[in-house]
Amino acid sequence: MAKQKRDAEASKTKIISEARRLFSKKGYDATTIDDIANASGNNKALIYYYFKNKLGLYSAVMSGLFDSIYEEVIQASKNSTSSVDELRIFIQTYAEYTAQHPYFPSLLLRELSDSGAHLPEMMFASMRKVFLLLSDILQRGKEKGVFNDSIAMVIHFMIVGTLNLMVTTQELREKATLVDGNIDTCSNCSIDEVSHYIFQLIIKSLEVK
Repeated sequence: MAKQKRDAEASKTKIISEARRLFSKKGYDATTIDDIANASGNNKALIYYYFKNKLGLYSAVMSGLFDSIYEEVIQASKNSTSSVDELRIFIQTYAEYTAQHPYFPSLLLRELSDSGAHLPEMMFASMRKVFLLLSDILQRGKEKGVFNDSIAMVIHFMIVGTLNLMVTTQELREKATLVDGNIDTCSNCSIDEVSHYIFQLIIKSLEVK
């Protein structure tokens, strides 16, 4: 019985992993259950049994990613010592997550370009959770007299938008450098360098002088 349960969990994990890869590469509409079944080494019946349909599988993929990044930020923030440190940790954690899971920004940008067409309610709820983490940091910093007043959504887009694009355009920027080496595309920039740069720019505008 225990082995059966382990096998079932392993199958589900494999299905989600391959679905994540294919959805990020081909998009929701172009990815079929057949594609996922072949890539994961499982039959379609098993996928339908676990997730009911393609939308159910897509929902599991997206919610899993958002829940994961949310928990990572929460855990990392436990070590913060100030509002400034909390902001740094938020940016750094999001940056590291996107670098380690490059399909996440790809999936997110694809879905946003479709205005959340496939999972509007889930996307809004999941994105809201992550946004509120940052919004709370900014609000607490303001209440402590550390941060100036700010528009949290703009700051949020500055952070996640930049990091998502840096990850998804890495290959393009490398090719651009080969075409014209005089253009600085930041193709050799590490994600740590990028996150630190974003933090420095934002903190300069936020900190009370």
